Amino acid sequence: MSRTRSNFSAKFKTDLVLEVLKGEKELNVIATENQIQPNLLRNWKKEFLEKASIVFDENREENLKEKLEEERKEKSEYAKKVGQLTMQVDWLKKKSEEMLGPDYESKFSPKPFQE
Repeated sequence: MSRTRSNFSAKFKTDLVLEVLKGEKELNVIATENQIQPNLLRNWKKEFLEKASIVFDENREENLKEKLEEERKEKSEYAKKVGQLTMQVDWLKKKSEEMLGPDYESKFSPKPFQE
């Protein structure tokens, strides 16, 4: 018997953590009402509090822009490398066909195992 993993939205997590932080209900009660494990809610609360300072970080937008630009450059480099490797494979296929004939691939396919 396997359990399916639940994915909760950011809004759902935030709403529950804020409810815990208000202190009107205990964490265990909130978890039970929402059919989740108390430890999961504790983890969400911990993560929420650890990352709360990011909201007030003045350089946050600038850092995100820099990270996005780095990722774009990396993606561009990967695309360039894929293009280069594709050209090399095509060239090798062409040369192999010229030297060994159109059925060159069959000459290098593994032989079936025989007892």
